[in-house]
Amino acid sequence: MESNLLELHIVRHGKSSWDYPHIADIDRPLTERGIENAHQMAQRFLANYHTPDLIITSPAARAVHTCLIFVRILRVPFEQITINDLIYNGTDDEILGMIHSVPPRVKRLMIFGHNPAFTDLANRFLQHKIDNLPTAGIVSLHFNTPDWLEINRSNVVSEFFDFPKRQS
Repeated sequence: MESNLLELHIVRHGKSSWDYPHIADIDRPLTERGIENAHQMAQRFLANYHTPDLIITSPAARAVHTCLIFVRILRVPFEQITINDLIYNGTDDEILGMIHSVPPRVKRLMIFGHNPAFTDLANRFLQHKIDNLPTAGIVSLHFNTPDWLEINRSNVVSEFFDFPKRQS
């Protein structure tokens, strides 16, 4: 990748369980399918992209677990992972503000979180809007700018949308 390109990978957590009605939403775990899909998508990512320089995840158990599956498969050092409460309940505007604060030395950013904010965030940049970012789905964007403050739809040079049930 050229140094003036930034990569943003928006990853929705894997499928989560509703089997525990007495635990808080933030503590809901992944289902077996959610774990399998996270492995599948991390392997696909590894085959097509460079390792992220920074990963930011929601503190929700399902997002952290999805993130850790990716981290292990991509071999990202733990010091490159941050948990940010804003991603759990934040709007797409607030999450974009967080992205804007990422230092320019970070060229490849991956974030793990939730809908509807992640679908809304992705649609700010995608030429062809999506109805829904499915669980374990990834929207990958490349921007022709050296600064996260300047990312917008007009400087997207490539985009890719992938999810577990997508046919190759």
